[in-house]
Amino acid sequence: MTLDFARQSAYFWALLPEIVLATWTMLVLVVDVFRSSDHPEESRAPVAWMSLAGLVVAGAANAYLLSMREAAPTGMIAVDSFRVFTNFILLLAAGLAICLSFGYLQRRHIDRGEFYVLVLFATVGMMLMAGSRDLILMFIALEVMSVAIYVLVGYHRQDPRSSEASLKYFLLGAFSSGFFLYGIALLFGATGSTHLPTIGTMLGDGVGTASPVALAGMALVLVGLGFKVAAVPFHVWTPDAYDGAPTPVTALMATGVKAAAFAAFIRVFAVGLGGVREDWAPVVWVLAALTMVAANLVALTQGSVKRMLAYSSIAHAGYLLVALLSANQAGAAAFLFYLLVYTVMTAGAFGIVIANSQGDHERVSLEDYAGFGWQQPLLGAAFGLFLLSLAGFPLTGGFLGKLYIIRSALESDNVPLAVVLVLASLISYFYYLRVIVVMYMRPAASANSHDQAGLAVPGRAAIAVAAVAVLALFFAASPVMRAAESSVASLFPAAPALFGMTP
Repeated sequence: MTLDFARQSAYFWALLPEIVLATWTMLVLVVDVFRSSDHPEESRAPVAWMSLAGLVVAGAANAYLLSMREAAPTGMIAVDSFRVFTNFILLLAAGLAICLSFGYLQRRHIDRGEFYVLVLFATVGMMLMAGSRDLILMFIALEVMSVAIYVLVGYHRQDPRSSEASLKYFLLGAFSSGFFLYGIALLFGATGSTHLPTIGTMLGDGVGTASPVALAGMALVLVGLGFKVAAVPFHVWTPDAYDGAPTPVTALMATGVKAAAFAAFIRVFAVGLGGVREDWAPVVWVLAALTMVAANLVALTQGSVKRMLAYSSIAHAGYLLVALLSANQAGAAAFLFYLLVYTVMTAGAFGIVIANSQGDHERVSLEDYAGFGWQQPLLGAAFGLFLLSLAGFPLTGGFLGKLYIIRSALESDNVPLAVVLVLASLISYFYYLRVIVVMYMRPAASANSHDQAGLAVPGRAAIAVAAVAVLALFFAASPVMRAAESSVASLFPAAPALFGMTP
């Protein structure tokens, strides 16, 4: 099917996954309202299963996009395999978060149907953001995603830490959205358009290039997206928001929100502003180096595993920025590959944090994991695998992902940043391995300290899928890499040379 965006009907097909998921979400909301009015004390498990089914249906609609072609890249929404690949990552992140919420919400007495509705609406915003080819649509998608996440962070209203985290995230998020919107206005003033391919053409032809208005617009957009990807120094909200939010929400924020923001990042800077790369690349270089080094150093001091994983998430944003800066096809493909690896290993790690909680008490202190590996051998082995993958040890997908990023940096003669990445990863070994040492080499407080640790069946399935994926992305990485390379090639039809591609 060929889509001609001169006809408005083309947008229905172009937005099919988002329309399907949004419609399904409203159906979930209606079903939950009628169920809760008749049986207010019943479990919301049927609503959760229905939400998972909606993600599967949206995934099928997303796959259908592969049969569509654009007559010309003039629409506000992209129809390319980069969007399809990214959408599958976002749907996977949302599915893992919902699976991990089974049992957790009941234990904390916050099992309400609106949780799943908010997760699905946030996912709609993420998918729109990742596929936006126009800055106005990207801003709308950003707000759809952000408003749902603000509410989810403060979802446990009886927990002061959750309310505090939500307020901090909301205030800083609103502030960053202002930067982003003002940056859009300035870029419009410099180029006369908010359409990213048009902006790329205008700046590439010298209109607005290096002008103060264009540079200011780029800087403000960079601040807005830097906040969402949690790059240093725009990361200050991350530890408190991740620590205070319900852990399934933290898993979604660390994976889905970051993946959507990075997809928008590559569309704005690599596509829309690729012609003036020399203007923004030095700033992103500094952000990447600061993010990798500062986040890993601060993570060394954390006594809370949940906060440590929050700083780990910040550090991985720096690794992804290195891939973004590598102006070659290997860097773009490594970007997508690592985004997938990062999603499964981070969601799996937060799943183990959920498993170690007891009742409505989250056990996140490092000492709470003493003896965990012996008393819960399967969960302990899975946690060790996820931590080793996050650190980048061989035989894990994390190792191969970092290797691809380092290779792309070396191929683009970005040797200093590759060295910074390697040194930052070495720093991270200490705090990742420290958790494993505590799990296996420190005795538990009692013989039954971890007897209550565990997950509901969907949560265990999510951990198993994540663990298998981490291993499979090392031992059978070639098909995924080929899909990533194909997806990236579709992203730059008008400027293939940017990533060393042939048209």
